[in-house]
Amino acid sequence: MKIKLVVAAVAIAMSASACSKKEVDEQSAPASVSVEATNSETGITQALLNKMGETLDIRYSVISNVPDDNCDKDASDGRCFLAEIDLTSAIDIDSKDWSIYYSQMRPIQSIVGDEFAITRVQGDLHKITPAAGFKGLKKGQTTTIQFRGELWQLSEIDAMPNYYIVADGLEPVIIRSTQLGVDPETGMEVRPYVTAFTDSETQYKRRETDKLEWATSSVLYKNNLDTPVNAALATNSILPTPTKLAVKADKPAVSLKPGLNLLFNDVEPSVVEAALQRLARIGVGQSEQGIQTELLPLTSSTAAGQYHLDISADKIQIFAADNAGFSYGLASIAALVDANELTVSPVIVSDSPRYDFRGMHVDVSRNFHSKQLILDLLDQMAAYKLNKLHLHMADDEGWRLEIDGLPELTEVGSKRCHDLNEDTCLLPQLGSGPFSDAKVNGYYSKADYIEILKYANARQIQVIPSMDMPGHSRAAIKSMESRYRKLVAQGDQQAADQFLLSDSQDETVYSSIQYYNDNTLNVCMESTFTFIDKVIDEIAAMHKAAGVPLDLYHIGADETAGAWIESPLCKAFVANNDKGVTSMDELGAYFIERTAKLLADKGIEAAGWSDGMSHTRPENMPSKAQSNIWDVVAHGGHKRAHQQANLGWHAVLSQPEVLYFDFPYEADPKEHGYYWASRNTNSKKIHSFMPGNLPANAEQWTDIENLPFEADDTIQKDESGKVTSSPLKQSIGFAGIQGQLWSETVRSDDVAEYMMYPRVLMLAERAWHKPEWEVAYQYQGAVYNQQSGFFTQEMRQAQAEDWYRVANTVGAKELLKLDKADIAYRVPTPGAVIKDGKLFANVIFPGLDIEYRTTGGDWLAYKEGIEVTAPVEVRVIAADGKRKGRTLVVK
Repeated sequence: MKIKLVVAAVAIAMSASACSKKEVDEQSAPASVSVEATNSETGITQALLNKMGETLDIRYSVISNVPDDNCDKDASDGRCFLAEIDLTSAIDIDSKDWSIYYSQMRPIQSIVGDEFAITRVQGDLHKITPAAGFKGLKKGQTTTIQFRGELWQLSEIDAMPNYYIVADGLEPVIIRSTQLGVDPETGMEVRPYVTAFTDSETQYKRRETDKLEWATSSVLYKNNLDTPVNAALATNSILPTPTKLAVKADKPAVSLKPGLNLLFNDVEPSVVEAALQRLARIGVGQSEQGIQTELLPLTSSTAAGQYHLDISADKIQIFAADNAGFSYGLASIAALVDANELTVSPVIVSDSPRYDFRGMHVDVSRNFHSKQLILDLLDQMAAYKLNKLHLHMADDEGWRLEIDGLPELTEVGSKRCHDLNEDTCLLPQLGSGPFSDAKVNGYYSKADYIEILKYANARQIQVIPSMDMPGHSRAAIKSMESRYRKLVAQGDQQAADQFLLSDSQDETVYSSIQYYNDNTLNVCMESTFTFIDKVIDEIAAMHKAAGVPLDLYHIGADETAGAWIESPLCKAFVANNDKGVTSMDELGAYFIERTAKLLADKGIEAAGWSDGMSHTRPENMPSKAQSNIWDVVAHGGHKRAHQQANLGWHAVLSQPEVLYFDFPYEADPKEHGYYWASRNTNSKKIHSFMPGNLPANAEQWTDIENLPFEADDTIQKDESGKVTSSPLKQSIGFAGIQGQLWSETVRSDDVAEYMMYPRVLMLAERAWHKPEWEVAYQYQGAVYNQQSGFFTQEMRQAQAEDWYRVANTVGAKELLKLDKADIAYRVPTPGAVIKDGKLFANVIFPGLDIEYRTTGGDWLAYKEGIEVTAPVEVRVIAADGKRKGRTLVVK
């Protein structure tokens, strides 16, 4: 649907108390209301509304993703899915004067029957209302709302929680049956209101050509078979892999149980304190009785992060040219340590990073995540030698950083609640529910952000702040509109206009990729740039207070929908040839170019996502700029990567199908995550990534439907002979790589860690280490597919052997270290089959224990080939023996 929606048309007058503090946890029952409120027109009381919320049972079911004749043929390539919402009431409900609000990930195309209507309010917020044919909800009887929605829903996670029921003049009530639960053994969210998928053909196929297999236990067993169990491979293995490692022959293992006796020499102890804390957490502390460990200058090189590590029986020496190098040397000791035995082999390590930019991106705007999550992430980034934290703090669904002088950004923009006028909060989205104290709301105070900056700096990590603009800016726009209304009411028009981001007369009809029609800054208003200047100055002041200059700022610049076309201000702006803009088509480029120059004038490099950056005119951009390349390799994503690197920009690879950690690990509808570019991004796939030759990945990967694809890296021209794409120029390369965690489906810190780990370890491996098996880039251009043969059998075997070592290292050593750091990493699902009445099981990370049971029986330790009677259940146990992975059934 691309019709501009007017929220006022569906607004219900609600008291501001709907957004007040209620201490309502997302997993708790709705709060009771002490005052008996009554809607005088409908007769619905607050007590009745509470009863409806407490007892109404809702079940969401995807029936089919196979399009039928009733799909809208003019929308989404004729794709649609069929779903049902079942309502079962514990009481008779005859009144029509109530509505249910909920988040529907894909817009509704049509609804079957005339009992209910479903309207989209904004974004994913939808409203169910009784319609002309409503016959009431009868006690104990189920009423079904069947509908068709755009595209497909291939995951049980698509069904957002926290439906809530409202009636005029009364407090909204969360419908208890739609609240999330938590699995006590896995710690992960469960959705009791969602009907489990059962049919891989009708429910889990993206389209008729889809060849991706549902990751059942038998599929996983087959996938894991080529990873042998060999703990010895982990003994002298360091992640990320060093440039050179030599084990001193015939030398006994060195015990670190007594600890390390540090000789800092000219190194300031504070710069390696974080690395020493991690060693202590593993069990290797500091002690005068410990092995002498000396920090010494590395005079042969000044490469950032380079170090030389020499471990002998009586001493350890770390040579480095900078603080990061000393920290990385200590990190490598921690990597070598067996956390159970606390021993290391005598080795010599010479090491330096492949890429200067080794980043991790975390989105705290869609759903907020705590400061502690960020601090814990910084610890792990330092442990695995990552050095850039891209902190995405503003988007459509939330503004997450306190800004002096603009309190509305956090007073309004940091929370979502049922205030349809958006005076006190943003509209609910992503299943946030009606109350502003939900855990998905929140922001970092100035003190919080300064603490994050200092914590990162102590770990040699740069924090890159990001407030997305000009699209993805709804939180800022609505906050400033609220500010505007407040100041106008106070009679201060000048102050009201100062930071306004939207043109009230703009009648442009557009829809963003997340279905908003009001999420784009108006780039023709000087107040927009006044706002940006103010925000950047305040963030820079926080960096200065932390002792960490702001020299890189990410403006987003991506997915800007067709805004501005009918804005009177923009029409006048273009007509007057203001700022050299002669057409509406140039407005997006003008915004990015002007903002980049604004930043450059402050000594700050501008960064943005590759799609937005591609609209700029390079001659109008500062000489230094960063672009995050998020184009899908299977869709020709190498072309924009090469084009922007060839401009001399710092191109940071951020490919979705391998570096988006909000995607599912395995192809299973119960796995968390979005899936628009990949449904199975596990650690093995990330390990296989060849970032130095993007198109060569076509030889080893398939697309989202498990189909082969071709990557043509030769010179391409359009009909006029203009070059549209070309290979990398000789000696041009990429600045680095970055992993991404977007948070639309990531509602808690535990889920965030589940999605990030252990994939962050594989990100570090590819960012730091260039493997010998990577296909060398061909600057003359080449066409890559599964028959082109550049990725030879010898290379493939070397890659496989490298994976054997990495997988055994993660299973035997690294996951236990994550347990000791209290990181809620994903415990993998096991592979398992029953052959001739005997159970055979395996796991992607050898060394983790597996359990099995017959249905309803006790869990037993798995032994290969044990006799069982089908069906049985299997699961994997975390390295420390405490948490459990998700259970799979073996038939």
